Amino acid sequence: MADNIHPFKGVWPTIHESVFLAPTATVIGDVEIGAETNIWFGCLVRGDMNVIRIGKRVNIQDLTVVHVDSQKYGTFIGDDVTIGHSAVIHACTLQDRCFVGMQACVMDGAVVETGAMVAAGALVPPGKTVKAGQLWAGTPARFVRECGDQEKMMIDRVPTEYWAMAEEYLKIGIGVVGKDQGR
Repeated sequence: MADNIHPFKGVWPTIHESVFLAPTATVIGDVEIGAETNIWFGCLVRGDMNVIRIGKRVNIQDLTVVHVDSQKYGTFIGDDVTIGHSAVIHACTLQDRCFVGMQACVMDGAVVETGAMVAAGALVPPGKTVKAGQLWAGTPARFVRECGDQEKMMIDRVPTEYWAMAEEYLKIGIGVVGKDQGR
């Protein structure tokens, strides 16, 4: 039985058998995690007050917190998303192929649209929408410019690189979830 996967109020997380879940990452409650997603050391994914849905090939880097709002908002993360180290993803929506930088915070009801990038350290306030293909930075986060070729390449490259690293960990038996899923 995995020590880092827990039910809450009788609801267990549903984790695809290909997921890399670092031994010090914790997943609790009504959480679904898609194939080839990797959740790194010290992360907390807490679906205790509402739902969390995480797509395929998502890269959630070390020390990130993914949480929800008790009444209004779950957290929804699309496919091929990168979330940098120590980010806070709280009761919001991250659409496919977006990028949230290190120590950024995306708050309740906010939406980061497809192909958008939130810079490291930025704070996306409650209810804001980061439009598709845009780069936002600052506290509070504001539009900076359209994503350039370099950002677009990073959005595409990082999930693939992290999955390759996760596969190396899985090969040596670190982070295996498998069919047991903690139950």
